[in-house]
Amino acid sequence: MRLHVPAVIFYVTLLASFMEASVLHPPVLPLIVRNPYLSTWLNDARNPPWNKWPMFWTGQEIGFSVLASVPDTDKVYPLLGRPHDSLRKDDVYNVSFPIYKGATYDASTTNLTYLIPAPSNKSRDSVPVEIVLSFLSPVTPTSTLRQSIPAAYLGVHVQGNFNVNLYIDVNGQWVSGDRGSRITWQLLQTNLGDSEHSLKTWQVQRETEQLLTEYRDQAEWGALHFTGPANVRHEAGTSALLRQRFSRTGTLQDAIDDSFRSIMDEEPVFAFSKSFKLNTSSAESGANKEHVLFTLSHIQDPVVQFASARGLTYMRPLWKSWFASVQSLITFHYFDFRNAFNLAANYSQQLAKDAYKSGSDKYVDIVALSARQTLGATTFAGTREDPILFLKEISSNGNFQTIDVIFPSFPFFLYTNPRWLAYLLEPLIEHMLSGQYPNKYAMHDLGYHFPNATGHPDGRDEYMPVEECGNILIMGLALVNSLRYNVDSDAGSPWAALGKNAFVDPTANGIFSLQQLEERDGIEGLDGKWGGGATGIEEAKQWVTRSYKLWKQWTGYLVEFSLEPHRQLSTDDFAGWLALQTNLALKGIIGIKAMSDLADIAGIKPDAKEYKNISDAYIKKWQEYAISRDGTHAKLAYDWYGSWTTLYNLFADALLCFHLPSESQGIVSAADEGQKPIKPSPEKNESSDHFIPNHIYKIQSDWYHAVRQRYGLPLDNRHLYTKSDWEFFAAAVTSNKVRGEILDSVALWVNETSTDRPMTDLYDTEGTGGFPGPNFFARPVVGGHFAFLALERACGGKVMAGLSFLDEGERKSPARRPASQGKSDVNKKPGEESFLNEEL
Repeated sequence: MRLHVPAVIFYVTLLASFMEASVLHPPVLPLIVRNPYLSTWLNDARNPPWNKWPMFWTGQEIGFSVLASVPDTDKVYPLLGRPHDSLRKDDVYNVSFPIYKGATYDASTTNLTYLIPAPSNKSRDSVPVEIVLSFLSPVTPTSTLRQSIPAAYLGVHVQGNFNVNLYIDVNGQWVSGDRGSRITWQLLQTNLGDSEHSLKTWQVQRETEQLLTEYRDQAEWGALHFTGPANVRHEAGTSALLRQRFSRTGTLQDAIDDSFRSIMDEEPVFAFSKSFKLNTSSAESGANKEHVLFTLSHIQDPVVQFASARGLTYMRPLWKSWFASVQSLITFHYFDFRNAFNLAANYSQQLAKDAYKSGSDKYVDIVALSARQTLGATTFAGTREDPILFLKEISSNGNFQTIDVIFPSFPFFLYTNPRWLAYLLEPLIEHMLSGQYPNKYAMHDLGYHFPNATGHPDGRDEYMPVEECGNILIMGLALVNSLRYNVDSDAGSPWAALGKNAFVDPTANGIFSLQQLEERDGIEGLDGKWGGGATGIEEAKQWVTRSYKLWKQWTGYLVEFSLEPHRQLSTDDFAGWLALQTNLALKGIIGIKAMSDLADIAGIKPDAKEYKNISDAYIKKWQEYAISRDGTHAKLAYDWYGSWTTLYNLFADALLCFHLPSESQGIVSAADEGQKPIKPSPEKNESSDHFIPNHIYKIQSDWYHAVRQRYGLPLDNRHLYTKSDWEFFAAAVTSNKVRGEILDSVALWVNETSTDRPMTDLYDTEGTGGFPGPNFFARPVVGGHFAFLALERACGGKVMAGLSFLDEGERKSPARRPASQGKSDVNKKPGEESFLNEEL
């Protein structure tokens, strides 16, 4: 990759300028979130950022502090973390607190904004200095190369007319979960010709790395690289001494304490400081603006071990396909800020536009909060010829590549970049195709605990046979459908049709390789076109045919066991074992129907016909077994009368184009303004080409309206807890009115929940909206919040017309957006009111 050194100088001012005010205020916000081990969050985000230390996703504190001081005064201001705990009472300095203006965020960025009061000795015309800390973990759907880099940006932006000094430090908690671990460090300098374009990097790691080992979910191998420009001051030493020295002098000594020790033994920190000279002649009639850019990366090699077809293999990071050394990677990443920002901004803008049309301002914030969290559970590995995306089941049990965790997250991948879904499924298919898994059904996961995908050669993984077979068949067809479109505007992802089709090599191991990256609009290293036209059809056929025996094997299991599933777990394993689960059976039957389409794509017509006939017969029987006697809702289990369930697997029927528009629509009941007793919908005028009849959708939509609680839609009749991913799956196939009600409830929960970790997907719908036990948080399943967006782009954008019957008799907005939601100007350019944008 070519290095464009001047890029940072011009574009760094963009980082803080993008976002309008966020309408939701979650308890925790992402700061530096790239993978399961580079995952730092703003704790207690509804209060000032100096109230608590930032945290790892588990809740463990992470040493990450920012201070500001004003020269010629005694004031020092904590901005992030609790560095002021190290500042004893001193005659030279005085700990004060800035005015905190709050946090804003989008899909890639979190901004924290502060005002530093003008010193008393300044003129009456002096105004506070504004400081913005901008944390960018870019989501770049058009560049897998950039998404694979385990690094993020911190931009510091200041505006005002008096001078300010800044201090930032990190500690060894970034590289080990064990506070007693002994660490080493060094300062690396990258000379690119002059001080303005050269870099300083702190490298910190365990003295003795423990390869592929975790301690309290943090990696015990790999190195932190904390990088800034060469013209900042640096120092390594005891945390209290450095912070006190900065508070007294406003700077650091360019010195390194080389007494290596444990993380909390006279806590060594690695710091940079920067002086901003704002008190110049040009500032007399206005405000000067300055900035500085830092990056943080966590470099590991290998990233995981994987029981591949060739045996247990150390997997190298994908970025090594393009960068020969860590230094070249860090240098590229630092000076690629302009491109990374532009690509991430494009994603955030399009996402905000689509989410507003699909839901509301609240939905914009919910999916923005979910994007980094979804990708924060993943790690890119492999080679450009055969890329792989590995996933950790964060917080629930640490399983590796869990199919029923990928499944709830897959709407995010369909909308953002379907090729990443292919990379997620690839290791599962490769492992099972190699014969290392003995059971006839799809495996639950690739290993008991990330980062070790050692498989289950004894076949004793968690027992969810119908669940996992249905999940992978549904995702398989969804992936295939994402490849099949003729008109670019019909692509399932807004970015899928960009670029050119790559040559499809039928002999290649990796059908979806990254060997032919492109340059577009002056940006190198971009993915080519995903599917489309004849190329997409050929790619889909090759992908299915290569592993056809697996797809058929899994479907055979479903044919035998899905209509009346015996006692087993579903993905909601915390709810316990249960026989004859209605929602689970539906997933299995839709999986059989999906196989009919996969067989057709592979050109095996007899199989396509057989599985269509079986699924058609099963879905009719399912309706007899599944629906309550009064016809108003689906039961939790066939034999549990008086029960009910959130039928979230109905989403797959619509997503896979099994419910497309037809001339004949089902008859629906009149609008229901209040929560009245539900009357069953008559089953007449049903279209014969609908796999699942309209009235099933209608009764479930009406039922959700009746049973919704303060903070959302409970999972079923057994408890008041819910799963937010399934709420969005379910709401996506309800009426406009009910969708809006559920969305409003979830948004209210985000603002009021008592949970204190990165966004949970399992919470109580009453009380404080807290953890019901078990405590889930930071899990990638929040990718399911993208269900509205994935559905609305599926099947060439025709799906929602097929669900229009749900809104008959109700007030409708043209885009099926809840009329109760607030309005915003989607044509307004993000950040157009920010002072930082004026420089452009």
